Amino acid sequence: MAYQQVKGIKRLINACYFSAAGYKAVWQNEEAFRLEAILFVITTPIALWLGQSNIEKLLLIGTMVLVLLVELLNSAIEAVVDRIGLEHHELSGRAKDIGSAAVTTSLVWAAITWALILIK
Repeated sequence: MAYQQVKGIKRLINACYFSAAGYKAVWQNEEAFRLEAILFVITTPIALWLGQSNIEKLLLIGTMVLVLLVELLNSAIEAVVDRIGLEHHELSGRAKDIGSAAVTTSLVWAAITWALILIK
């Protein structure tokens, strides 16, 4: 593993740089992430406005954060699968399909949460 000898604050600083590189990569290469990030930017002020309690606001915003987190993980899975090879393989396709299903599940969960909170 790279940078194992780095400890303390330097390790934390490196982690921040690696995370920034990850955000840059996903923004540049994944249209789905860009759309979901735009959706997050649009829904956050709406959640702050429509949420009647701090818990409701947290749930509304948190579900959108969950969508972004799952999309980040899905994009990482896709990148690793594509790194291994672009030829069709049953397991590669399965991994990508499962990642996509995870994103869809997070989107459905977000929609249900928003609906239940806003329709009450």
